[in-house]
Amino acid sequence: MKEQIEAIQTEALAQIATAGDERSLDDARVAVLGKKGTLTLVAASIKDVPKEDKAAVGQLLNAARTVITVALEEKQVILREVADRAALEGIDVTLPARQLAVGSLHPLTLIRDQAIGILRRMGFALAEGPEIEDEFHCFDALNTPADHPARNEKDTFYFDSGKLLRTHTSSVQVRTMEAQAPPIRIIAPGSAYRRDEIDATHLSVFNQLEGLYVGTDVSLPDLKGTLEYFLRELFGTSTEVRFRPHFFPFTEPSFEIDVKLTIKGQAPRWIEVAGCGMVDPAVFDAINRSRKDDAFDSEKVTGFAFGMGLDRLAMIRWGIKDIRLLIENDVRFLKQFA
Repeated sequence: MKEQIEAIQTEALAQIATAGDERSLDDARVAVLGKKGTLTLVAASIKDVPKEDKAAVGQLLNAARTVITVALEEKQVILREVADRAALEGIDVTLPARQLAVGSLHPLTLIRDQAIGILRRMGFALAEGPEIEDEFHCFDALNTPADHPARNEKDTFYFDSGKLLRTHTSSVQVRTMEAQAPPIRIIAPGSAYRRDEIDATHLSVFNQLEGLYVGTDVSLPDLKGTLEYFLRELFGTSTEVRFRPHFFPFTEPSFEIDVKLTIKGQAPRWIEVAGCGMVDPAVFDAINRSRKDDAFDSEKVTGFAFGMGLDRLAMIRWGIKDIRLLIENDVRFLKQFA
């Protein structure tokens, strides 16, 4: 058996030495050390060796296995170095590297971050709340009557439990007032949901940014100055802004806000961008009932609220004509924001 082991070792070392690539090297390994390899089969027959010779034969087997394994590893290193050199042949290392594609933030993220940044500089803090709401926080506390169209199942997504997907982030304002006493100055960015038919200007889920400021002596000029500054920071210092009387259940007086959009080659036109108003005292009364105190006594505190669609702001900012482009993830559209 000693001669057989030495012969196997000699033959294996010869195969390893002549292997020209990693595949042929692996074939040599399997032929000797695999489950049915020559050295493996010899090792399996050691049980037939006389007892007095087993120790010597075992040492010889181990030594042969070690020599063959070391030879395999050394040859593998050599073959990989040869392959690496071949792969680099013909490459001009003095050429400039290929330019890597650069990603970018989504336009909705860009407009949201900029809007938040402007309002944060004005002293507004971020607030958040649940997207699955109850009717009190979404409607009742905001002075919205039971027969209001927004409370109809045709306009709002209701669950069997009676809860609903919030139709605006105004519910965050309610929850903030329940948890904190005046003064309050917060903004609430987030998703809102309505049963709108999806077209070029409507989605069933959209992104909203609402704000609330409550304190002593908060006035309509404060509201007007805040939103004019915000819109001019967002669209440019020369942006024209106008306020039109409107109706919202939770503010009185209420206004819609327009900015004058000027596009090269087109006549300037006014575009609605937001709604706002002074907080209706009925809202403060509902908050007091919920809190069971008079922290929001409408004789002592006043406030204003505003809300805008971030999707609409993005469309105005970059001249996007179809809101669906903001959710389709078309790289051809998105790469222009890189």
